Amino acid sequence: MASFPINARAEQFSEQVAWTGLKKAIAGSSGFKNWQLEREGDHTLQEMTLETLVHTYLRETLATLAY
Repeated sequence: MASFPINARAEQFSEQVAWTGLKKAIAGSSGFKNWQLEREGDHTLQEMTLETLVHTYLRETLATLAY
């Protein structure tokens, strides 16, 4: 097991806490909920974890904004 300095571990923990909060906020947003509703018939999405769903949503949203 790798040994990290205390500061690196604290920073990693802080980033995990921030990502968890951000992920929950995104999942609770109307945009995310509408995105899910538009894909109701997509069975592959139903098998994804929340983490993967949020990543997919963000990827698609950013790709759309890039146009």
